[in-house]
Amino acid sequence: MTAALAAFLFGGPALAAGPTPWQLGLQPAATPIMERIASFHGLLLGIIVFICLFVLALLVYACWRFREDRNPVPSRVSHNTALEVVWTAVPVLILVIIAVPSFKLLYFQDVLPKTEMTIKAIGKQWLWSYEYPDHGNFTFDALMVDDSELRPDQRRLLDTDNLVVIPARTYVKVQVTASDVLHSWTVPAFGVKIDAVPGRLNEVWLYVNEPGTYYGQCSELCGLRHGFMPIAVKVVPREEFETWVAEAQQKFARAGEPVRVAAASPVAGR
Repeated sequence: MTAALAAFLFGGPALAAGPTPWQLGLQPAATPIMERIASFHGLLLGIIVFICLFVLALLVYACWRFREDRNPVPSRVSHNTALEVVWTAVPVLILVIIAVPSFKLLYFQDVLPKTEMTIKAIGKQWLWSYEYPDHGNFTFDALMVDDSELRPDQRRLLDTDNLVVIPARTYVKVQVTASDVLHSWTVPAFGVKIDAVPGRLNEVWLYVNEPGTYYGQCSELCGLRHGFMPIAVKVVPREEFETWVAEAQQKFARAGEPVRVAAASPVAGR
């Protein structure tokens, strides 16, 4: 079982979502939340491009139409009621067009559906700890893999020694908090960025469509090694997830258990 688990954890992923060199645009959407964010982003981008082109056209026209050789005597008109109504009403209409899908997206993100399992992510200086309360309440730390230990198939500054593992096509609740200062649990492909606040429990939901490895990082300036506490989430089919849980329950300690200290060996001659 251990060999199978190692092959599954360290084998090449079916999909890897993370930043790429010279990347433009958003990472491919892996959840319904990110799909809606990408759609909303496309709407805003279209509106912004249209406004910029329209203003540019007005500027070019004004420079051509009202240049000095065509208008040696400047016009003294200072008010135009129809024009003022238009440039007040049109921005209001644009804001309404933006507000409706914006509020729908916020509601979709914030209202948790009925979830099938819970994971707790705890931000610390400078690593993430994870608890699985629905699967034996085991816990583990996830630290960034150092450059000296990085394998060819791992991503520098993004891979961790222990991966967060969740099943694909499953509603997962992620509870996020911190033990010291502000952190932020962020995975761009999931469309998730939620603050980890000491003494407060925030939560977000995930439903990842396809198996693969997805990367993120702490997105709240939290101290000296802020840039070195990545998030690596491995999404697997449900059967593989159950196999991993059985092994993880033996490998990792239970949350809240006291640390076992081995008894010291008697010193010879005493």
